[in-house]
Amino acid sequence: MPGMGMRNGFLSEEEKANRPKVTGALLKRIFSWLKPYWKQLLVVFIAISVSSVCSLLPSILTGKIIDEGLIGKDLRALIILILLSLGVTLGANLIGVLESYMNSWISQHITFDMRNKMYLHLQKMSQKFFTTNNQGDIITRMTSDISGVQQIITGTLTSIFSNSITLIVALVAMYQKNWMLATLGVLVVPLFTIPTRSAGKTRWSLTRDAQSCNDEMNGILNETLSVSGQLLVKLFGKEDVEYNRYENVNRKMIKLNIKESMAGRWFRVAIGTFSSIGPMLLYLVGGILIMKTDSSISVGDITVFVALLGKMYGPVNQLLNIQVDWIRSMAMFTRIFEYFDMPVEIENAPDAIIPDSDPNHIVNGEVEFQHVDFSYNPERKILDDVSFKLKAGDCIAIVGPSGSGKSTLINLIPRLYDVEKGSVLFDGTDVRKLDLAFLRRNIGIVSQETYLFNGSIRENLLYAKPDATEDELIEACKKANIYDFIESQDSGLDTMVGNRGLKLSGGEKQRISIARVLLKDPALLIFDEATSALDSISESKIQEAIDPLVEERTSILIAHRLSTILAADEILVIKDGKIAERGTHENLVKAGGVYTELYETQFKRGKAASGA
Repeated sequence: MPGMGMRNGFLSEEEKANRPKVTGALLKRIFSWLKPYWKQLLVVFIAISVSSVCSLLPSILTGKIIDEGLIGKDLRALIILILLSLGVTLGANLIGVLESYMNSWISQHITFDMRNKMYLHLQKMSQKFFTTNNQGDIITRMTSDISGVQQIITGTLTSIFSNSITLIVALVAMYQKNWMLATLGVLVVPLFTIPTRSAGKTRWSLTRDAQSCNDEMNGILNETLSVSGQLLVKLFGKEDVEYNRYENVNRKMIKLNIKESMAGRWFRVAIGTFSSIGPMLLYLVGGILIMKTDSSISVGDITVFVALLGKMYGPVNQLLNIQVDWIRSMAMFTRIFEYFDMPVEIENAPDAIIPDSDPNHIVNGEVEFQHVDFSYNPERKILDDVSFKLKAGDCIAIVGPSGSGKSTLINLIPRLYDVEKGSVLFDGTDVRKLDLAFLRRNIGIVSQETYLFNGSIRENLLYAKPDATEDELIEACKKANIYDFIESQDSGLDTMVGNRGLKLSGGEKQRISIARVLLKDPALLIFDEATSALDSISESKIQEAIDPLVEERTSILIAHRLSTILAADEILVIKDGKIAERGTHENLVKAGGVYTELYETQFKRGKAASGA
C-alpha cells in the first residue's frame, strides 16, 4: 500500500539529537566487513545494473510496438517486439532473483561474522561490564542492531545503486528521444514527492503517538496481569480502577489508528492526482509538437516518455528519503562499534603462565592477598589494604556486616575483577600473570544465587565436566548430599530442573551446584554464603556436604550463620573494607569486638533457631 513505508521516512527527535558523525574512518570500518565478500558484491552490482537496464527496455519497446506494430500495421514486427519485451522482462526478473539471493547471502554472512565476533568479545568482558550495563541493551546490540545490518546491505546500499542506475538509464533514453519532453519530465518528477513528504510527516507523527500509546497499554498489561500484579490488584480491590485505566488508553489507541488509516487514504487520493499531472502534461506538449510542428516525435515516443516517467517516480522518491536510511544505518553501526571498542579489562598476559602444563606440578590452591585495594568507583573504596594468607589444605572463614566487601574479596581470586593496588597470589604467583583458563579451572565457587540451566540435572552437572562417567556423577552427587533426592525422582539424573532451576527447592539447587563444582575438581573451593537463604533443614543437609569437603582441600567460607564457619581454621572479620579482626571463634568471641557483636546479633540467634 503506498505510503506504508513513509512512517520511517523521517527522523525522530531522539534520532536527530543522536545523529552520528560520519567520518572516513567510520566508513572504512564499515566497508572492512564487506571486503571479504567483494567478489559476491561485484556480482550483485553487475546484476543490479543489467536488471535495471532490462526493466526499462519494455517501456522503450512499447513505443516501437505502437509505431511499427499498431500504427504501421506490421503483424510480424508486432509479434517480435511483444516477444522481445516479454523475454527482456523475464530476463530482468531472473537476474533480480540472482541479485536477491546474492544480497541475502552476503548480508547473512556479514551478520554471522558480526554476531560471532560480538559474542566472543562479550565473553571476554569483565564482570564489571555485566553489572554496569543493562542486560536488555546488551541483548539488543547482539540481536536487533546486528540484524539491522542485513537491511542496510540488502536495502540501503543496493537501493542507492539500483535507483541511481535506473534514473541514469531513464534520463539517457528520454533525452535521446526529445530534449524538450525529457526536460519537462525532469521538472515534473519532483511534484510526485510533495504528497509523499507531507503525508509521510503526518503518518510518522501519528505512528509515533500510537507506538507510545501501545507501550502504555503493554505496561498496564505487564503490571496488572502478572502473578504478583494480579494478586496486588485483587487484595486492594482495584479491578475497576485498572479496567478504567486500560479502557482509556485503549480508546485513545483506536482514535489514533483511525486517524492514521484516513491519513493513508488521503495520501492515496493526493498521489493519484499528482501521478496524472505528469503524463497529462507530456501528452499535451507532445500533442502540440506533433500537430503544430514538423517534429519527428511519434505517438509511440510520447507513450515511452509517459512510461519512463512512471518508472522514475519510485527511484526519485527513495533517493530523496535515503538520507534518513543512511543516518539510521550509520547510527546502527556506531552502536555496534561502541561495544566492539569497549576494552577487555581482564585478559591473559602475553606470557601467561600455565603451571599444570608440567605433569609433575601439583596445584594446592594456596591464596595470599598482599596489601590489596579495590573500588567499583573512586568515591567509595571497597577493600583497603587487605592482607592475609590461606595455606594449602586450610580453611578460612570470612565474616562481616553486609556490604563490607566479603564477596568482592573472593571475586578477585579468579580475576572476575582486578585489584587496583597490591596483588593476589595463587600458589605463590600473581593471578594477573597466570593463564586465565588455568586459574579459573582450579577455583570452584558455590554462590548464594545458584544458577542452573533449563535442562536436566545431568546436563547441568556435565557443564563442569562434559566427559564425566556415570560413576563420577553419582559420586559427586553423594558427596553433595543430593543423590538420595535424585534417586527418588522418576527420571533420576535426567529430571528436568526448569528455567533457572525453578522446579527445585533452594536447598536442592544449592546441593546440585556443589556437586557440579566437585566434578570440576578445583584446588580451591569457595562457598559464598551458600546457606544464607535456606531454612534450617536445607542448611543442615548442605552443611553435611560442606564439612567433609573443607577437610579435604583448601577452602574459603563466607557465611551469615555460625554453623557454617565453626569448621574454619581461621576467621577473618571484614569491616569497612579492612580486616578488623582475625583468629579462632573462641578467641574472637572473647575479644569483645566486631565478631562478638556479630555473634550476639546474628550467629547466636541463628544457632538457637537451628536448635543447636
